[in-house]
Amino acid sequence: MALFAWAMVVVAAPALPQSNGLVGEVDAIVSEAMERSHIAGVAVGISKGDDVVLAKGYGLADVENDVAVDAHTVFRIGSVTKQFTAAAILLLVERGKLSLDTELGTLLPDYPTHGRTITVERLLNHTSGIKGYTEMPSFWETARLDLSQEEMMSLFGAEPFEFAPGEKYQYNNSAYYLLGVIIEKLSGQSYTDFLKVNIFEPLGLDETHYLDNDPIVPRRAEGYEVKDGALVNDDPLSMRLPYAAGSLGSSVHDLLRWQKALVSHQLLSAESFEKMTTPGRLSNGDRLTYGYGVGVAHLDDHLKVTHGGGINGFRAHLSYYPHDEVTVAVLTNTGSANPSVIESAIARVVLGLESPSVDEIPLSEAALGVYVGVYHPGRSPIEVRLEDGALRLGGQTLRPTGEHAFTSAEDPDARVTFTVEDGKAVELRMERQGQVTVAPRTR
Repeated sequence: MALFAWAMVVVAAPALPQSNGLVGEVDAIVSEAMERSHIAGVAVGISKGDDVVLAKGYGLADVENDVAVDAHTVFRIGSVTKQFTAAAILLLVERGKLSLDTELGTLLPDYPTHGRTITVERLLNHTSGIKGYTEMPSFWETARLDLSQEEMMSLFGAEPFEFAPGEKYQYNNSAYYLLGVIIEKLSGQSYTDFLKVNIFEPLGLDETHYLDNDPIVPRRAEGYEVKDGALVNDDPLSMRLPYAAGSLGSSVHDLLRWQKALVSHQLLSAESFEKMTTPGRLSNGDRLTYGYGVGVAHLDDHLKVTHGGGINGFRAHLSYYPHDEVTVAVLTNTGSANPSVIESAIARVVLGLESPSVDEIPLSEAALGVYVGVYHPGRSPIEVRLEDGALRLGGQTLRPTGEHAFTSAEDPDARVTFTVEDGKAVELRMERQGQVTVAPRTR
């Protein structure tokens, strides 16, 4: 089923707020987020149809040298890289180099598939079952080293599968690493060169790069983390390791242009773009909320094609609202940032939507203690803890709303519901704009 037919409700595209009013509201949203999360710098881009209606920087791209962010500042975009990788694969499909049903064992015969049949499509939509390398402690012990492709594939290829291909959805950086290797093998070019020659240059994406550590990149932002309430430089990371799963850098200027190129079929055919943005299915027929390199969600009744990214010192988010012809890009250079929250707040202003209201029902510390524990969704564990009389999940405060349900104080679109048995939570369900994660309690 095509993406644009998949939306539950089709809404008429609203007119954008007056320019001055929009800028003021976006300024307020970004300023509040920067103060709350100690963010060094933010860039925001908004387009409507063919028009860029806002492209603006806030704060500092380089704190030590007092360099301001603007719309052309280049940030690491982390996993937003995946849609570029997916598009490159679809280009190769269009050129007859492979199909979505081509098996990994055919393309990379030396990769250990452990007798499993894994198609290219299973790699694209995170249903391969291959062990994700970013979930392996052994990877982070070597994250500063320039490991070769052979060393990387040996690292995660030796691990048992998490599940049979097609049985489950589990976000997976190893799969996109392998897609990069496939691109190189079929094209005869490096991943970097293939994207440069076939995507960046034809589309005029002059501020989009494979953001390795060595080259001089004009307007490159520095990355930061927050420790004890203060900014510090981000931890070193070999940029060879994120590779096709997360090594690109870009500006909001280029990301708006990129989204426009996808939508107007400047790069991919309409058929390929439809496949890219159509939610996949598991082997049992269950519908996913992920296509190829992009997620599919809803902001209230507005369909959105979306993806976030996180990498040392940087967070990114890019969303496209197809029925409204609106794109919102948010890039930040601080690990404590949550650009998905900033993006949704801006999108609500652009689309004329009210912010969700929350009726909090206070609970005692004893009642909140029922939910404290560690929950595991199959990727990284989620810890729920009690701090200063409030329930905390990661960096978010959970506000009780009744019936074992909570809303994030920092992200009103995020809801957490617990299943409780015999006075103890045994599972949590996190939902945000139709994207759902279920995690059983492990301790």
